[in-house]
Amino acid sequence: MTTAGPRLSAVALIVPDYDPAIRFFTAAGFSLTEDIDQGHKRWVTVEPPGGGCRLLLARAEGAAQQAAIGAQGAGRVWLFLRTDDFARDHARLTAAGAVFEEAPRSEPYGTVAVWRDPFGNRWDLIQPVVPDI
Repeated sequence: MTTAGPRLSAVALIVPDYDPAIRFFTAAGFSLTEDIDQGHKRWVTVEPPGGGCRLLLARAEGAAQQAAIGAQGAGRVWLFLRTDDFARDHARLTAAGAVFEEAPRSEPYGTVAVWRDPFGNRWDLIQPVVPDI
């Protein structure tokens, strides 16, 4: 069922350069959905295996953007990757170069663990108690 109205389609993630970010995210199972050369920059999006909001991989330009790499969440977990198979995606992320900060833990809402991508962003990998309907 499709509903009318706005929806969140992408979130910009500041990265040092496009190609290392593409390599990490595709190794982690994301699909490269767009890579459009715009001359001085590229429009690059990746999408998680189950769909949902895309990440716009934005190459940092200038000192302020360089300083924001890995700090967009101000040290907090700010990206949340939902899964239907925690063990599968934990292994896939680890093999791709993600670093888990903790062992998986059980919470009332599901199984979760905090991890960092190679650029320093903190994420939660979550397998909810109640699966998507």
